[in-house]
This record gives sequence, C-alpha cells and structure tokens, in this order.
Amino acid sequence: MPAYRSFLAEQRVDPARVTSLDDFARLPMTTKDGYLRRHPLPDLCRDGVIGDMIAVSSGSTGAPGFWPRSVSDERIIADRFEEVFRDTFAARERRTLAVVCFALGTWVGGLFTINCCRHLAERGYPITVVAPGSDRAEILRVLPELAPHFDQVVLLGYPPFLKNLIDTAGLPWESWNLKLVTAGEVFSEEWRTLVARTAGMADPVRGIASLYGTADAGVLGNETPLSVEIRRFLAARPGTARELFGESRLPTLVQYDPDVRFFEQHQGTLLFTGDNGIPLIRYHIADEGGLFPYEDLLDHVRKRGFEPAAPGPRLPFVYVFGRAHFTVSYYGANVYPENIAVGLEQPEVSELVTGKFVMETVEDAQRDRHLTITVELRPGEKPAEETARAVGESILTHLLRLNSEFAHYVPAAQQAPFIRLREAGDPDYFPPGGKHRYTR
Repeated sequence: MPAYRSFLAEQRVDPARVTSLDDFARLPMTTKDGYLRRHPLPDLCRDGVIGDMIAVSSGSTGAPGFWPRSVSDERIIADRFEEVFRDTFAARERRTLAVVCFALGTWVGGLFTINCCRHLAERGYPITVVAPGSDRAEILRVLPELAPHFDQVVLLGYPPFLKNLIDTAGLPWESWNLKLVTAGEVFSEEWRTLVARTAGMADPVRGIASLYGTADAGVLGNETPLSVEIRRFLAARPGTARELFGESRLPTLVQYDPDVRFFEQHQGTLLFTGDNGIPLIRYHIADEGGLFPYEDLLDHVRKRGFEPAAPGPRLPFVYVFGRAHFTVSYYGANVYPENIAVGLEQPEVSELVTGKFVMETVEDAQRDRHLTITVELRPGEKPAEETARAVGESILTHLLRLNSEFAHYVPAAQQAPFIRLREAGDPDYFPPGGKHRYTR
C-alpha cells in the first residue's frame, strides 16, 4: 500500500523493525482524517490498485467515503453471515428466503449483503436471495408470493425499519417462521422481546441476530446465541452491566474472529486491524467499547450466578456503544438513545409508537433548555395529550432506572422530558427511506 508506506516514513517508523506484538502495538494509529483522507484512493489499496467494486457511505458526520471491495473480501465477511445462518437460524437444514431490506445502490449495506448471502448459497446452503431494498411496497409485494415456498424467511435491515415493517404490514409472519438480521444500531433486549413477540418468534435468542459492521471494513463481529443470552442476563441487571462495561447503558455484544479482525482497546474506544479493499492497520474507528477474552466474560457471568445454555464459539467478545456524538448532554449528563428506546418498548406504549424518535435539547423563551423527544406514532395514530403523557412517563421511568448519571445530575424538577408526537412519516423528523438519526 503506497499510502501506508508513506505514512510510516512520515512517522519515522522502519517496518523491518516490527517483529513482535509489542512492536506492533507501538505503531501509530491510523484515522480517517490523519490517513485515509490524506491520500489518493488508489494509494490506499493493495499494490495501488482499486478493487473490482466500490461502495459509498455518507458516514456519521456526512462526509462521503469510498470503499473498494473484492470478491476475496466478501468471502471473509461471508463467514460472519454463515455463523449467524448456520448456528442461530439452522439454515443448513431449512430452505431459507433471505430478503435484503437495506438500501440498494452505491451504499454499503444492500449489495454487500446480497453478495454475502449468495456466497452462502455457493457453499451449499439452501438460500434464495431477493432484494427489494428499502422499498416497502416492493417488500409487501414479493413476500406473500415467495414466503410460502420456504421453511423460513430472514429479513436483513436496519432495526427501526424492520420493526416498522413487522408492526404494520399485517402479514402472517408466524406461519413464515420469521428471523431477522440487523445492523447499524444498538437496540435493547426489550426491543428484541417486543419484536419477537409481534413476529410470532418462539425464541428471541435464535430469532434475531445483530451484526457489528462498518463501511470501513464490512462486518467485524456478530451476535451468537451465547452473546445474546449473556446480554439478556445483563439487561435485567443494570448494576452488573455497569460493573462490566463501565456504563449504565447496554452495548451491543458480539463475538469476532481474531484471525481476520484484530481488535485493540484505546482509552475506551476501539482500534482494529484487517485486510480489506483498503487494508487498515491499527485503525481508530472511534466506536466506544471494549474487549473481553472468551473465558474472562464467561467467568464474570458465572460468578454472578448465570450459566449460559446456548453453546457458542470459543471466540473473544467485543462490546460496542457507538459514537459519542450520538448522545445529548443535559445538565452535564449524557443521555443515550438506548436509554430512551427502552421506554418506548414497554407494553403500555409500544402499540402506539413505531419506536423511532429524535432527542435534542431545546431552548425556551427564557433561555432554559429542556430535554425534548420527538416520537413517531404508528400509522393511523394521531397526537393526543394522553399518549404524550404515557410516553413521557414510560421514558422517564426507564431513563432514571438505566442512567444513574441522569438521575443524579439533573434536578428532579427538570427530569421529565418534553414529548412531541408526530404522525408516521413526518417529513421533518421521520422521512421515509435512509438511516434514521436519533439526535439533533
């Protein structure tokens, strides 16, 4: 990689002297601004040659990124899909319809997912792929025609999009043996339980699996039945979760293969190294999170009285909170989307809302700031004071339960959030299509 050769020369590093893990750990980190954006795209690639496909991402901060890929890159990532389809969904033994609901086009998710699923078919899995993308009408058109011919249906997409689809479609999900693969967002275990119940899934642990993926390097890790069991145990014990993760919110917890993706932890954030269309070495992705060796995490939960029932690969764990700029600061307390989501997933309000929301701090005429949460109603629901009151009470109850920083920093009189209700598809806050943003 011409760019990395120049980068090491600038940093006065002789690559011939990097002969041990300790030497490797002293290599300078690479970042988007300090490495990727400083070099022409070909120079970032193997031998200065752009791969056979390019995906484009807008990125969390809006600046476009270009990510070359090759078929060899996809085969490595397909191993993560295979682990989910084989060990969680038993897709070796079941005719499976994989419905790709990520946006299609130049974006990272859709075409990449299609290709990985087709690699599984090439490996002998009885998988058939259909790709309506995020076109809701097309999904509802093809599913009733195709689903009855298969033993199970797997929808792959962003969590809020899939939940909204299942909530409102009125389709016989239970008879189709529905499964979900999600990516791009942290969701709560209440969300998993709620969606599994709506979809008629017998077992939430083996019905929904999340991928930890990035535009930069594809899928880095995936949920397994073991990681889901552990996460569900910790979800009911915020104090124990805080002991393990150092936060009151619950991260995504996945397992990863260190032979192809090597993780390091740096000041509460993650670095990884992996061979891709753009090979990345000690790349600081800036996701907040950390690592657990396999035996260490199992020992932690066993000492707290939990013995997982689900078998799992003997692979290390990585936990991911996401990035700090997705939080809202209120009276010095960080309020996380995960805290708010749990309140919307409670039975008393979940039938009224889609689960999408936008949180922000809004200044009133007296220049006082208030935690304001704009919530999307389900199709057909209209804004009502009673609904806003129920939503606000549920959010506050679980925000205080899960976020001790909020409970202690914010004066009691200022804790209740101001709730604004919007009808489904509101163009200002909840426009159809694309990836939803939870903060402003």
